Amino acid sequence: MPRSLPPLNALRAFEAAGRHGSFSAAAQELGVAHSSISRHVRGLEQRLGVQLFREAARGVALSPEGQAYLAQISPVFDVLSEATESMTGRASGVITISSEPTFATHFIMPRLGRFLEEFPEVEPRITATRSLADLGAFEADLAIRSIVSTTPDQPSSVISDAPMYPFACPKAFAHLREPKDLLTCRRYQDRHGDPWRAWFTAAGVDVAAEPAPQWRMRANLAVQAALNGQGVLLVTEDIAQIYVDCGQLARVFDVPLSGGSYQVLVEPRAERRRAVRQFRDWVLAEGLPFRSQRD
Repeated sequence: MPRSLPPLNALRAFEAAGRHGSFSAAAQELGVAHSSISRHVRGLEQRLGVQLFREAARGVALSPEGQAYLAQISPVFDVLSEATESMTGRASGVITISSEPTFATHFIMPRLGRFLEEFPEVEPRITATRSLADLGAFEADLAIRSIVSTTPDQPSSVISDAPMYPFACPKAFAHLREPKDLLTCRRYQDRHGDPWRAWFTAAGVDVAAEPAPQWRMRANLAVQAALNGQGVLLVTEDIAQIYVDCGQLARVFDVPLSGGSYQVLVEPRAERRRAVRQFRDWVLAEGLPFRSQRD
């Protein structure tokens, strides 16, 4: 007997909208217009004779019937994706990454070309945000977070836990001879609290005297200020390394200060996709030189 199946496009639209809780996000994932998602979902509701979504304060939310249907439909798409990847022997498709902005800008993007060369059929979509993506609500396949004193709310892997050092433009700060010389410099930081005081203490410098002003700003701006020779930046080595390699920044003194870690979290169901696993493994491999507990 022929199977009683709704149109595949309608099922794809419903499954994506259900995962995201948003017609707009589903449209972005599938590369179609918002109206197309809405039309497919309404047509599916008419075919099934049930309401799959209800209006919510932000976008839409699944009805009880929609939740039950999604729970059965999503694993089917996962199986289809895995079967296709197994048949072709390669991963493909869009993966979504929510990353802490500093790491996205100064670690992922300068190295991303290597990933794209190795996996040309995978499209990583990276969102740089300080907001914590809700992986359980399918806001991202992977999330990269800066962990200083807290613990991730689900299993994670450490990408890097490089210490912080003072970095500066070599020509502008070639005159610095010992750590106490930094007391008279304009100093930048991207962290809350007073990491400079902790660094001076680690360097054996008395900070009782009134030091020169220190500025705290978003790391992307602080890095740019240091690149322009406007001051000394206290930042983790993994973030500064690309600029050290090309001679734009140099480590001023070899006194380390713990800087926490960057960790990657993967949505459990998304981990079944080969493309997601490949990006996770790739970013962990890129972070290996900056990880104290090396694989």
